[in-house]
Amino acid sequence: MRALLVLALILTALGVPAPATAAHTAARLAISDPAQYVNAFVGTKPGGPDFGHGGGAGNTFPGADAPFGMLQWSPDTVTYQHGGYHYDDNRIRGFSLTHLSGPGCGDFGNIPFMPVLGSSPVGNSTFSHANESASPGYYSVTFNNGLRTELTTTARSGMGRFTYPAGQRASLSVDVAKAFNAASGSLTIGTDTISGYTDSGGFCGAGNRYRLYFHAAFDRPFATSGVAAADGKVDETKKTIAGESAGVAPPAPKTAKQQGKVRAAAPTTESADAQALAASAFVSFDTATQRTVTVRVGISFVSLDGARANLTAEQGSRGFDEIRAGTRAAWNDLLGRVSVTGGTDTQRRTLYTSLYHSLLHPNVFSDADGRYIGFDKQIRTVPAGRAQYANYSGWDVYRSQIALIALIAPKEAADIAQSAINQGAHAGYFDRWTVANGGTGVMNGDPLAIIISTAHAFGATGFDSADGLRRIVAGTKEVRQRPGWLQYDTYGYVPTGLGDVWGSASTTLEYTSADFAISQLARRIGDNATAETFLRRAQNWRNLFNSGSKYLQPRNTDTTFPSFNPLQHNEYVEGNAAQYTWMVPHNHRGLFDAMGGNAAVLSRLDTFFTELNGGPDKPYAYLGNEPTLNTPWAYAYAGAPHKTQDVVRRALTTIFKPTPDGLVGNDDLGQMSSWAVWAALGMYPQAPGKADLVLASPQFPETVITRGNGKVITITAPNASDSAKYVQSLRVNGQTSTRPWLPESFVAAGGTLDFTLGTTANTGWGAAAGDAPPSYDVGPTPPRSGAISGLSAKCLDADPATGANGAQVRLWDCNGTPAQQWTLASDGTVRALGRCLDVSQSARTNGSKVQLWDCNGTGAQQWWPKPGGTLVNSPSGRCLDVPGANPANGIQLQIYDCNASAAQAWRLP
Repeated sequence: MRALLVLALILTALGVPAPATAAHTAARLAISDPAQYVNAFVGTKPGGPDFGHGGGAGNTFPGADAPFGMLQWSPDTVTYQHGGYHYDDNRIRGFSLTHLSGPGCGDFGNIPFMPVLGSSPVGNSTFSHANESASPGYYSVTFNNGLRTELTTTARSGMGRFTYPAGQRASLSVDVAKAFNAASGSLTIGTDTISGYTDSGGFCGAGNRYRLYFHAAFDRPFATSGVAAADGKVDETKKTIAGESAGVAPPAPKTAKQQGKVRAAAPTTESADAQALAASAFVSFDTATQRTVTVRVGISFVSLDGARANLTAEQGSRGFDEIRAGTRAAWNDLLGRVSVTGGTDTQRRTLYTSLYHSLLHPNVFSDADGRYIGFDKQIRTVPAGRAQYANYSGWDVYRSQIALIALIAPKEAADIAQSAINQGAHAGYFDRWTVANGGTGVMNGDPLAIIISTAHAFGATGFDSADGLRRIVAGTKEVRQRPGWLQYDTYGYVPTGLGDVWGSASTTLEYTSADFAISQLARRIGDNATAETFLRRAQNWRNLFNSGSKYLQPRNTDTTFPSFNPLQHNEYVEGNAAQYTWMVPHNHRGLFDAMGGNAAVLSRLDTFFTELNGGPDKPYAYLGNEPTLNTPWAYAYAGAPHKTQDVVRRALTTIFKPTPDGLVGNDDLGQMSSWAVWAALGMYPQAPGKADLVLASPQFPETVITRGNGKVITITAPNASDSAKYVQSLRVNGQTSTRPWLPESFVAAGGTLDFTLGTTANTGWGAAAGDAPPSYDVGPTPPRSGAISGLSAKCLDADPATGANGAQVRLWDCNGTPAQQWTLASDGTVRALGRCLDVSQSARTNGSKVQLWDCNGTGAQQWWPKPGGTLVNSPSGRCLDVPGANPANGIQLQIYDCNASAAQAWRLP
């Protein structure tokens, strides 16, 4: 067998097919160069319908980039797509230095370099994909005119290699006032250098601004040099130029202010080349003896000196091929932390391309000397050995991308978390979607709180978590961080009709997820009071639950529900009510019980997955966008983990492909790709701010996750395949397990998972109620039962003469009857006679009466025992009260302002 293996490797190197047995053996070897499986063109071509949320493509870019690199040197096509490159266009208009991978609207695209032939600038050059290649840290293309461009990068610098055809004038333009959005800039030409800066911003039409400096040093003096403005005419008497351009990225309604005011524009446009230049250097070279020209480029958001210093620090005297090899090695270090054995070529390409796209952002933002520009526009310095990061697609990446980074790169994740805290400290609040050193206000929710908590949960604890928690909690009462916060705090939900809120129902659910993550961060660092407060707030989803329709619905300030349709977009963000109703990832058990139990939930989930990417106008899954990404894993909470195994594998193998059209929606700085990685691993971080992992099934026979902190997770599934997706049995650290989930302790310590998979579902595995993944509710576990006594030592009593819905809950002599036997349930309800303690009509005002009613999962039945014996109705914030402090038998109880009186003091079981 060893001889066959050697023969297979030799034949493979020579391009000769190996014998079947040897090929099979070679396929089972662990991968030593995972970068070979990355297809950087994935996502550059629409793979699905345009549902109006940024297009049907991944909006990725194929150019050279280092892991989390500041500089992304990539081609930009005439047909604009938010990543800068549209696969179906064969016209390149320049190679700009900065890009975002997968956004739903545009920014960056700064300072395009464009090699040309002749004495005049050109708007674009044509090419064929047959003469183009891309891999981690490297990009090359040969134009149809024979001019070849090669690009490679380090974190803060790049190197370009341009090979010109013999007998042609070798020229190059560098435009300092061009970007995807409106830009301005200034540059100066030296004998063999071009330096300057550009100002741009305007992500999604927002008001963010940034300044980027660059310094480019060429390997020979310029033969000629001059400047060119919008008219394209070269003036060789001038060596400096300043100018501006309008940009090509269409605006998009991604904030509350823009909703209804800016129509969603098409994600592509032909206007990118309308004005070829804005403020450009135009230089030429003597290539008589050496036709290849190289340029070294450094960038900085701090200063021109910083750009020069970054270039020197990261490149030194290394040549192009050395830099390329070093960056590929850096990629292999990170990609190799998820090492798989076996699988098909398609599976490996999908996995490693997805992992690659997951590790492009956030981006290093501090210079090599540690300096960076803060959100307050002040220059600051990170401690030695640390880095400041930028570009947080918060609304997207909090769901699973930050967890993936923390899983395999906890050191970098800790810096990412600290950088988010620094952003909040310098800005005075935590913005939802940040670009460079500015907030944009794009999307909704409070995602940076989740990012910080999740990083900490996965072991990236090397940051000031106490300071972060303090600032996050303060920010929950900051309107820039949480629009509608006052109403959310007052009502327990964000009501309809607020002009600064995009999607009141969605925003409420985003805030409950953030509140849960805050509670978990507080718990981990020992702040139990804050943990309890925010865990209670995390159940505010119940205030949107309509017990009649069984949907999470928008709600008015007077607690009434407006007219409703499960397909409505109104009051939801990039989705509909049918899709958002599942968005309680931290408490599926509570939601499912409110929906009517597992049987009802499974029927609804089955219908929901009639389509996997139905878009926002259907009552089905929309896995091409973020809000429903958690839903396939919900089956495991309802006793049907085999259905999670099925849906996850079907989504992975049909929605994600290792081809240019391999993404059906925006990658959103790695979020969608990270979902695919988790799906291939067969696990998912469902609850925000927790490192619990819900299980599906692994796609590869063996996967070794090297976490970067000395901990290792080994996953084996010898007969894994796309059809063998059903778990028959599982051993965790050698012990048989029927639980379709892993606790945080497993992630922290590492360990082994040994799956036995099959092609038919084992409906019994993981189906027991006790095996379900944990949901996080507010009542005691296990529940506590007994009498509740109060004023004059009398008891809380449910009128036994009625016992039905609407029965008065009153004060009565303690008598030990079932009407006085109350259970503090694990879902925050207080129960007797098979029903729940309920505020009549979900009222919030003083004097609202308390009754017995069918338990229905609504906020009107939520009670919070507080120190001192008060029992607070969570939505109203008012206390269970004996009217007038009257101890007479039969007086019906009410809710009233909490006042610490004896009429509100209760002794609980």
